[in-house]
Amino acid sequence: MLQAANAVRGAVPPAVRPASSSSLLLTENQQWIGGPPPLMDKLSPRERELVLKQGRRKVLNRGQTLFSQGGKHDGIWLIESGRIRVFYTSPLGREITLAYWHVGNFVGGPEVFEGTVHQWSGVASSNCSVVHLPGKELRSLAAEIPNLAIGLIEGLTFKGKCYSALAQMLGTRSITQRLAHLLLHLVELYGVEDADGTVIAAAFTHADIAHMVGATRQWVTISLKRMQEKGIVLTKRSQIVVCRTDVLEEMRGQASD
Repeated sequence: MLQAANAVRGAVPPAVRPASSSSLLLTENQQWIGGPPPLMDKLSPRERELVLKQGRRKVLNRGQTLFSQGGKHDGIWLIESGRIRVFYTSPLGREITLAYWHVGNFVGGPEVFEGTVHQWSGVASSNCSVVHLPGKELRSLAAEIPNLAIGLIEGLTFKGKCYSALAQMLGTRSITQRLAHLLLHLVELYGVEDADGTVIAAAFTHADIAHMVGATRQWVTISLKRMQEKGIVLTKRSQIVVCRTDVLEEMRGQASD
C-alpha cells in the first residue's frame, strides 16, 4: 500500500489531504500507515537546540541534487520544508524511486555517520530547506541524547522495511497492477474532488510515475491513454483525474501485463 508517513500533526481541511507532510512510499503493508515519528519528535526544546546548533542549513531549488549515488557520505539531512526524492540508478542508467520524503524525515541513509559512500541519490522534487547533520557531530549527539539515537534507529528500521516491501512488490506484482495501485494511493494522499472525478493535486510527470512503478515513461503514457479511452482516468491541464476507482481496484488485484 502506498502510505503517508505523517511528519506534522494537526488539523487539516477535509477536502484536501496533507500532501506536504506525507512521505510517499510504495508498499502494501497497511500496518505502516503513519510511518515513524519525526526524528526530532521526542526531543526536549534544549535537546533540539543542541542538535540544530551542530547542523548546517541548506536551501535547494526543485531539481537540485542533495547527494549522489557513489559520492562520499557524511551524516544525514533533516527535511524542514519541501520534498526529497530518493532513487537508485542501475549500471545501465535506469532509475527506480525508493521514496519521496517530506518534512520531519531524514535522508542520507542507510549509513548515518561517516566513512562510506552513498548507496543511492537524493534530489529536491520541490523547493526545499534541509539541515545537514555531519557524521562526526551526529555520532556525538546520538551518544549524548538517547531519544535522538532511538529516533535514528526507528527511522532506519522503517526505511529498511519499506525498501524491502518495494522489492517484494516489484517482484510479485505486474506493472499494470503497480500502476493501478499507485494511482489509487495518489488519490488517497493528494485527491481533490472535481466534477469529473478526483484530481491528483500534485505534480507527478509520466517519468516520475514510471520511476515509481518500475516502467518506462513511454509505457506509462500509453497505459494512461488506454485508461482514458476506457473512461477510467482523464488527463486535463497536465493533471490526472481518476474517474473510476472501482475499476482501478479490480486492476490492482487481477491485472497481468
